[in-house]
Amino acid sequence: MIITSGIYKGRKIKTPDEKITRPTLSKVRMAVFNTLQSMVDFNKSTFLDMYAGSGIMGLEAISRGFKQVVCIEKNPNSANIIKSNFSEFECAPELYTGDSLKILDKINKKFDVIYIDPPYYSGINEESLRAVKNYSCGIVVLEHVIDTDYCSFSVLKQKKYGDKYITFLNSVQSK
Repeated sequence: MIITSGIYKGRKIKTPDEKITRPTLSKVRMAVFNTLQSMVDFNKSTFLDMYAGSGIMGLEAISRGFKQVVCIEKNPNSANIIKSNFSEFECAPELYTGDSLKILDKINKKFDVIYIDPPYYSGINEESLRAVKNYSCGIVVLEHVIDTDYCSFSVLKQKKYGDKYITFLNSVQSK
């Protein structure tokens, strides 16, 4: 897998077994960050990847200039590969290993962009959105394949790529 843009463009990373993770495709990563670029100033913004998988979204965020990036990964094997990948970069994201829904309270930081890409069909989209309510001060990006209740977040934009949706949400709850 290759970083698509920024200071680390073209750098390769190792990925966990595809039975464990489902890395976001390069065209989807490029579309996500191109859309975000029109919404936030990367150099002044913080980024959280709640379900890091391979760690590629955090590395894309660092590569594109986000000032702080935090990744959370529950699977210990994936987390070890992410640690190995991150050790190859001068400015690496911060990595927490464990359940995202529990770790958020321990991190206790606000983020300008939160990327939520839980395992498909896990049924935790809504739970994840409710969990980030207190930690987002900007945009929430949800990658999903099934209909989701956006928990009163406002939909800013949605695109479909094959069987998956990328939905950009405003963390300021609609009334």
